[in-house]
Amino acid sequence: MHRRDFLQNLGAGFGLLGLRGSLEGAAVDPLAVRQPHFTPKAKQVIFLFLNGGISQVDTFDPKPALIKWDGTPMPGPKIKTDRASGNLMRSPWEFKRHGQSGIEVSEIFPQVANRIDDFTLIRSMYTDSGNHGPSLQLMNCGHQLPGRPSIGAWITYGLGSANRNLPGFVVLCPGFPVLGSSLWSAGYMPSIYQGVHIQNGAVEPEKLVPNLRNSEMDPEEQKRQLALLDRLNRSYLDRTGPQPQLESAIASMESAYRLQAEATDVFDIRKEPDAIRSRYDVSEFGRGCLMALRMVERGVRMVQIFYGNGQPWDNHDDIRVHAKLAQKTDSPIAALVDDLKSRGLFDETLIIIGSEFGRTPMIQNSGLEKLGSGRDHNTPAFTYLLAGGGVKGGYVHGATDDFGFKAVEKRTHVHDLHATVLHLLGFDHTKLTYRHAGRDFRLTDVHGNVIREILA
Repeated sequence: MHRRDFLQNLGAGFGLLGLRGSLEGAAVDPLAVRQPHFTPKAKQVIFLFLNGGISQVDTFDPKPALIKWDGTPMPGPKIKTDRASGNLMRSPWEFKRHGQSGIEVSEIFPQVANRIDDFTLIRSMYTDSGNHGPSLQLMNCGHQLPGRPSIGAWITYGLGSANRNLPGFVVLCPGFPVLGSSLWSAGYMPSIYQGVHIQNGAVEPEKLVPNLRNSEMDPEEQKRQLALLDRLNRSYLDRTGPQPQLESAIASMESAYRLQAEATDVFDIRKEPDAIRSRYDVSEFGRGCLMALRMVERGVRMVQIFYGNGQPWDNHDDIRVHAKLAQKTDSPIAALVDDLKSRGLFDETLIIIGSEFGRTPMIQNSGLEKLGSGRDHNTPAFTYLLAGGGVKGGYVHGATDDFGFKAVEKRTHVHDLHATVLHLLGFDHTKLTYRHAGRDFRLTDVHGNVIREILA
């Protein structure tokens, strides 16, 4: 090997030292399929993000004490919340036990309730910030400040791509959640790992993906042009040595070219039978779930679906809006579970469902509300649901206090959730690192413990 080739391979691969066991002796390809640290339970992830903050006490964490103490102050010292809170408020909805596990679920999620034996419920989640921005960053990127790689970027970096015609990480949202693209950023990693954002407000692939077709060149002409650009770029790199930004741009162009071949198929849910499509076609979120099914079937590593533009679940004024949101969420989640099973993908696909934080058991009372039946942000306790991909079914992990305000048993931080997700994908989260600015960074920073009780 010539000295220049040696230095080029060394420089291009330095950030991948966390995966050196699977890369030794091979040229570094940022999207090459790579083996994790140990045998994984899951091969891909579908993350259903209910942005805004879903209320745990109105969905998956029933609290009879709220019925008893409805309309009265919470016992004990006055609780300080993000905004002024008033008295305790019972849930407007009833809870019933379901399945062999007997887990209680709110009536606004009847289809999920019928499949509750497929889910692990983590009722003891907690986070660090009561503001949407920092909390969204922490849940999606492991840190409250922008600039870090997202969980999808870490997964694609760790596993590579199983289908070179499609992005390894796709984000669906009809608009943008708060903070937008920083939530699916590659941060200091090469941009090939960042999420490809598709505004899934349309059905036709040509409307979902702008400029999907080149109006001036046919595919063969594009291929020749891309080959010429590649030769010119490689010749330049031979003279200058590694240029990570240029190499990432080359990989992105190649990925965009290959996407044309498969996007018209994978994103076209009209190709599904009517009987299947009707179970999802109740909302943009539902159609996103069907697209996610089709994408993981074709090897996309991670699909993240944000419920909608902004923060739809942020119901400060009236918590009863949750029922309308759940109506557009419940059936697609149930259909996704059923169809992953029918296509033999459930056991290898990890489904994650949750928000950036929860909501208070008290009524919000800051003087800004018109209806006065909403709930404020709640960081000390909220619930996450996981299914498939190596987690137990019909299991409840942890518990909150009598009112659902604070996690008190088996408290589970965001870093613990991330450590567990990486573990299910075959990674020791302390060893999946990326070297940047003289330091080995990881998704979980210097924290996180695998939640072993939820593992199947």
